[in-house]
Amino acid sequence: MTVRVSISYPPIETTKGTPLLSQNRQFQYFNEPTYIYPCVPAYGATMLRRADHELSWDDGIAERLTLAQWFNRMEHLQPSLVCIETKAPTVKTYWRTINALKERMPSTKVALMGDHVTAFPEESLQNSRVDYAITGGDFDFLMVNLADHLADGTPLEPGFWYRENGEVKTTGPFVQNHDVENLPQIDRNLTKWWLYTKNGNFKYEPGTYTFVGRDCWWRKDGGCTFCSWTTTYKKFQVRRPESLVDEIEQLVMRYGIREVFDDTGTFPVSGWLRKFCELMIERGLNEKVKFGCNMRFDALTREEYQLMGKAGFRFILYGLESANEKTLDRLNKGTTRQEAINACRWAKEAGLDPHLTIMMGYPWETYEEAQNTVNLAKYIFRKGWADTLQATIVIPYPGTPLWQQAKENGWLVTEDYDRFDMREAVLKSPLTNDQTKELAKDLYRVFLTPEYVIRKLLYLRSKDDVDFAWRGVRYVLGHLRDFSRGSEMQGTKTI
Repeated sequence: MTVRVSISYPPIETTKGTPLLSQNRQFQYFNEPTYIYPCVPAYGATMLRRADHELSWDDGIAERLTLAQWFNRMEHLQPSLVCIETKAPTVKTYWRTINALKERMPSTKVALMGDHVTAFPEESLQNSRVDYAITGGDFDFLMVNLADHLADGTPLEPGFWYRENGEVKTTGPFVQNHDVENLPQIDRNLTKWWLYTKNGNFKYEPGTYTFVGRDCWWRKDGGCTFCSWTTTYKKFQVRRPESLVDEIEQLVMRYGIREVFDDTGTFPVSGWLRKFCELMIERGLNEKVKFGCNMRFDALTREEYQLMGKAGFRFILYGLESANEKTLDRLNKGTTRQEAINACRWAKEAGLDPHLTIMMGYPWETYEEAQNTVNLAKYIFRKGWADTLQATIVIPYPGTPLWQQAKENGWLVTEDYDRFDMREAVLKSPLTNDQTKELAKDLYRVFLTPEYVIRKLLYLRSKDDVDFAWRGVRYVLGHLRDFSRGSEMQGTKTI
């Protein structure tokens, strides 16, 4: 029996901006829209189609649909199952959306998935008419299992929460036991790849995402305390380097992709990385496509950066988070300030464009300590060792060690998930909310310094360079609005 499945991101009608929901470890509303290709749902869509189920890809956010248009689409499609990914700041909105959908289409089953649902699966069943909560990060495999269950009674795997005769039941804790080598190449046309080809990280367009590893190999003492994906991936799994190179080759030849970003929490290193680089060079892909990844400051040698440069790497994203050793230790980052400086310098020497992510508003940091982080970022930018950055406010996502610490220490200003959207600080700290936002804005002002502007102008060589620089200006101005005074007062439409 065939089940008609919609994998969907229902529109969120709000004055806060565009919700960055798909493929994100952290959530923000952006004034300047950007859309990230959600690889795990895309794998699920591909496998559902291969299992002979009907599949509709309905990203109402990326398609810029209104909520009314999305409801009309659902009523036209009449899916048997709608699968929705959510995070803490959108879960209450999606509870309302699900309730409204069930009013219109009571026979349609709805499943929620994502890190917030993994942390608190019963909560969604208690506060909405959702039928299933899918926990864990392998929800691509579990969506297929659920469709098979609805089609022919296939037993549900561990990781599901559901209702039976008015009682909430579970199949038990999720088990990350699926072999990622069995994943197919994503059907990019089925999943409307063109909706996600432009964002601030792609210099060469069209660009797209891959996801070779689940999720980060940094596992000491559980990994970074703030990362929401620690709730969804309990162990690191990765496909062979040959598999990723095959995928990149297809993306170049079939879709004309010019830049790829692999969103594995930390890209594989050592022998895996060397093999990947050698294959990219052997197949000539280093001349046809640019590549980017997430990386740790302490993971690579200067020689390995040089090899990456030869293999076509361009963009490399680091989580700086703070310049203060005390904070890095409390976050369990396992890196130091000096390692950050060394890595950025070595990456830049190899021809890569380092990007820094930085957080503000730690409960234990003084204003002076927060300013240390701003000063370190400015120093790295003055030296020309970093090209871009993203500033965020610390958010303690449910299920993370940081959330538990916040609960135990009374740090939470609120437990209203709607306010966990980085428009304000939700952790008590020595900084005021306005100071936290002003420091975030100060980080973005590094792009407006004469030294940075002159250096970028001197390196303009092509239309791609000019277009990327212009997009960068738009994104910087958008981020300054993201952290403007009063931005936290903007709201989401109630259904």
